[in-house]
Amino acid sequence: MEKWYQEEYTWTVEVIGYLRGNTPEGYCRNGEEIGDRYTCTYGCPVNQAGQGICSKVMGTLFPLMEAVRSGGDLRNVGGSGKYTKDVVCPDGCVIFRLTATPTGEANFFRGGFLSGGQDP
Repeated sequence: MEKWYQEEYTWTVEVIGYLRGNTPEGYCRNGEEIGDRYTCTYGCPVNQAGQGICSKVMGTLFPLMEAVRSGGDLRNVGGSGKYTKDVVCPDGCVIFRLTATPTGEANFFRGGFLSGGQDP
């Protein structure tokens, strides 16, 4: 896939801890380690080795990403900042920190990309 549109946010997802113990062995199938980082714009986050984040975690992250893209503030849903929220994976194993960074680009829907011009 070749992207033709510059997204308005970049995303970082970092492993910051575990709910049980000091290691993911025995309960996290993805083997997440503290300090692992995933990045993306609109697509699914991948790490430096090109491996994608757990699909169950992505199901938790995507609605938060869409909330920010639509002008929302993650503090309204328990985030520690407008663009930062810690989430626990659906299996209750790994704690991730989601962080959005605005790029200054136009929103896909309001930026006129679908209609050929800027939204009023």
